[in-house]
Formats: sequence, structure tokens, C-alpha cells
Amino acid sequence: MNDTLFKYLIQLGDNSLILGHRLSELCGHGPILEVDMALTNIALDLMGQARNYYQYAAEIEGKGRTEDDLAMLRDAREYRNCLLVEQANEDFAYTITRQFFFDAFHLPLMEAMKGSNDERLSAIAHKSYKEVSYHYRYSSEWMKRLGDGTEESHSRIQDAVDDLWMYIGELCEVSDVDQAAIDAGLGVDLNAIRQTVEQNIKEVLKEATIQIPEISFKQSGGKSGIHTEQLGFILAELQWMQRAYPNMEW
Repeated sequence: MNDTLFKYLIQLGDNSLILGHRLSELCGHGPILEVDMALTNIALDLMGQARNYYQYAAEIEGKGRTEDDLAMLRDAREYRNCLLVEQANEDFAYTITRQFFFDAFHLPLMEAMKGSNDERLSAIAHKSYKEVSYHYRYSSEWMKRLGDGTEESHSRIQDAVDDLWMYIGELCEVSDVDQAAIDAGLGVDLNAIRQTVEQNIKEVLKEATIQIPEISFKQSGGKSGIHTEQLGFILAELQWMQRAYPNMEW
């Protein structure tokens, strides 16, 4: 049970950590001050969620590792985040589209996880749900604003949707870790929330006047540790301080 829970927590934590780091790259670089602050706050929410998962994972692992060790001192193949969250910011349209796709999945995931038979995991979900509700509302509004805005904004958001579409299938892909967590009553049955995720995405894209891509190809592998080259660049920046100055303290 502990091994299953540990791996499940790592998978959840890695998604929040990597997406939070991607958003943190934009701190001070947002198109307007309000957006800059909003994206930074979302990044902080995600980092806080990652910390909750890693703290719990470190405790149940019982090998003396800390949350910092789990976040900063693993190799790329040990990360279990989905490929979507490691994709580059490119421009504001890509950032918002990536965020929206993840939020459309993350919200029903947290809703379902409230029912976990693990009290601490359920508590994390209850707390995170309030944050993720805001994330989904924020990214949805921007999708509609850009999609149904100017010709330029519509074109950019359509390009982002077309390019990132192949990564959304992995969000509800049931990995071995997911299945073990489901069987143990710990995790969420991703097949059960798939329809809600798809509905969330389709409803917003329709309002945004964005065409749903006719792409059946699905890019996956992140949940089993096979990542794009993007993750290597992320970890090079994210882990530099910890690896250059081992065991440093503020």
C-alpha cells in the first residue's frame, strides 16, 4: 500500500511542480501586470500543492529523504509528470492553452479525489479544489477572450490548440500507478472523469470559436518516465542550486 501511495503522490506532485515552474518562468514577463501577477499566483498554488504531495511521499517512504530531495534531486527518467505540463511557453496563447487543458482535467480530478479513502490525500484535494476552481475559471475566460477576440488573437490560440492537442489524451491515460491506486481506493478512476474533462474542453472551445483539431494521434510516455527534451532544460534550471551546493540551507 505504501509503495502504491508513494508512487501516486509522486505522479501528482510532478505535474504540479513542473507546470508551476513553467509558469514561474514568466514572472516579470507577463503581457500586462495583472496577468503577470495572476500567473505567478497560480504558479505558487501549484508549488504549494506539489509540496503537500512531496511532504507526504517523503514521510511514507521512510528513507530519510525530504520534500526537497524528491523535487530537486531526481533524474529526468524518475519524473512522472504528463508531457503537457513540460511544454514550452512559446507565447501567451501557448501558456494559456496549456494551462486550460490541464485545468480542465485537474478540476474534476480534485473533485473526485476528495473521496479518496486516504484521509490526508482527501484533505489535500479539498484544499486544492478551491485553488484549481480559480485556475480553471481564469484560463477558460482567457481562452474565450482570445479565441473570440481579434483575428490575430484567434489565429494564435487556434495554433496553440492545434499544437498541444496531441498531449491531452495522456491526462486521462490510466498508468500502472493509477490502476494500483484505483484498486487500493486511493486514487481517481481516470476513465470515470474522462467525459467531464472532454466536456469541459469542448464547451469552452465552442464559446471561444476555436475549431477542435481532427487529430487522433496521442503523444504519451511521461507517466512512465519517457519525456520530451523540454524536461531536461527545466531540470537543468530547477535543480542547479541544489546540485551545485549540496545540503545548502538559507
